[in-house]
Amino acid sequence: MNDAPAHRIRLTSPGKTAQFAAAFARLVRPGDVFLLSGQIGAGKTHFTRSLIQARLAYADKPVEDVPSPTFTLVQTYEVDGFEIWHADLYRLTHPDEVEELGLFDAFDTAVCLIEWPDRLGDLAPAKAIGMDFSVPDDPETRIVDLSGLPEHLEPVLEALHD
Repeated sequence: MNDAPAHRIRLTSPGKTAQFAAAFARLVRPGDVFLLSGQIGAGKTHFTRSLIQARLAYADKPVEDVPSPTFTLVQTYEVDGFEIWHADLYRLTHPDEVEELGLFDAFDTAVCLIEWPDRLGDLAPAKAIGMDFSVPDDPETRIVDLSGLPEHLEPVLEALHD
């Protein structure tokens, strides 16, 4: 994963998390790989659903239900000539199992949103965007430690201040 300086983002409601995700949705492009870590219930899936639904809306596509791929492992969505892959690796027991999913090819050709990226082991792409979600004392608030943000996604940080 890229070792760029981290940013700590405080999201005070599920709506703020959805807005944060929507800001990314406008700017993502193939090759963007998000590694979403954090405990169960920390907001990884909510962020991912919101990003995918916002990107579908921006592309004038029907906004679909975005189920968690906990059992299917991967869900894909076609937008603007590329795919968004939502992967939940929670049930994997060894990094070798990732190869069977076709995820390595998607790292270069799709936008990838990967929950439980620790299951990748050493196979995580160096250029990945790290997002570590945590829940402080307030149950509505989420803290996101963001690292490896590429230049084309930096306007997201400015959007947080609007």
